[in-house]
Amino acid sequence: MDFPFNHFFNDRTTPETVTDLTRGPLSPHLTEYAQCLHDAGYAIQSGQLQLRMLGDFNRWLDKKRLGADEVDSPTVERYIRSRRRAGRLRKGDAAALARMLRMLRSGQTEVPSSPPTAQQIVLEQFQHYLRQERGLAEGTIMKYTPIVRVFLAESFPCGIPDFHQVSAGDIARFVQRQAQCITTKDAPTVVTALRSFLRHLLHRGVIDTDLAACVPTIATWSLSKVPKFLPAEQIQRVLDSCDRDTASGKRNYCILLLLARLGLRAGEVVALTLEDIDWEAGVITVRGKGKRVAQMPLPGEVGAAIADYLRRARPACSSRRVFVREKAPLVGFANSIAICSLVDRALKTAKVESAYRGSHLFRHSLATTMLKHGASLPEIGDLLRHRRPDTTAIYAKVDLVSLRSIALPWPGGDR
Repeated sequence: MDFPFNHFFNDRTTPETVTDLTRGPLSPHLTEYAQCLHDAGYAIQSGQLQLRMLGDFNRWLDKKRLGADEVDSPTVERYIRSRRRAGRLRKGDAAALARMLRMLRSGQTEVPSSPPTAQQIVLEQFQHYLRQERGLAEGTIMKYTPIVRVFLAESFPCGIPDFHQVSAGDIARFVQRQAQCITTKDAPTVVTALRSFLRHLLHRGVIDTDLAACVPTIATWSLSKVPKFLPAEQIQRVLDSCDRDTASGKRNYCILLLLARLGLRAGEVVALTLEDIDWEAGVITVRGKGKRVAQMPLPGEVGAAIADYLRRARPACSSRRVFVREKAPLVGFANSIAICSLVDRALKTAKVESAYRGSHLFRHSLATTMLKHGASLPEIGDLLRHRRPDTTAIYAKVDLVSLRSIALPWPGGDR
């Protein structure tokens, strides 16, 4: 067999396997699939299992007289059922078949099973506005969409939106209903999402009045909570707990350093590419929320750790992300959840107790440490790349010693 099949199979491979892979409706696509497995760094045994199963699927399609262009989700589900009945379905088979289906569909325009409803079209237009006009992150768009979907469903139960019929009272009542069934943390998202949607309608000329001004604010008592943080010595204990003799330990140490020393958000760590590090200038480009880009000095400690990871631990792969997965596929992390999970494991390894275990714990801890060492709130806001001073103001609450020094005496307190 030609490359890439001979990377996963040798001359002792049974003729039936060769036939399954090189003949039948999927044969050209299986070559592409094998190449993708090789490029993504899959182990030989894992690649063999996937290709043998897909070769069997190829033979099954041939018996059913189905071409590659006829393969769809119901066809794949039929094959999975037949494989399960035969007792041959293994963990990972469904995922491999899903990848093959996406490969078959690539470059083709999928025809929806039914035309989108009027409300779905409105939602898609709103998402396009947030993505193209506002430049919001996908995570933010996914938070806003369900809120607007509920607003549309409640405002237009018949399904056809007529925004000229929406009144300020309708908007206020919707927000009141939402306030009764959401947490304090989610309340600002409801208000912001609804205001963004109404401004989008005004922007498109669908409505003539700025109804966004009619959206009431849900009281959340700004600055009512002290940010969760860890003392500097506990942050250092978490860093020291990384086993830097292993490849994963080197990578995790770099990630934790970026969180602890530069206060990066989890999504910003995920998005880092090799081109974002300017070694000569000693700066790192950070792609933050709302597609904002900032350049930050690269501390020597952080730069040395990243260089060590890139030279000695990062697996060879085609991905341009700085941090890639340990196991195939050798690509960057899918989202910020992986970073939050990494932080949680690091805290457990270091036996550091904390009520809050997300990646923002390091960001809050950095700001708190800076404040205790005399940094001003504007300096902290610059490092954390806050757009508004109000965002940084919450950290003033953790410096209780300084607050006591400027506190006015309680009336009658000297009696």
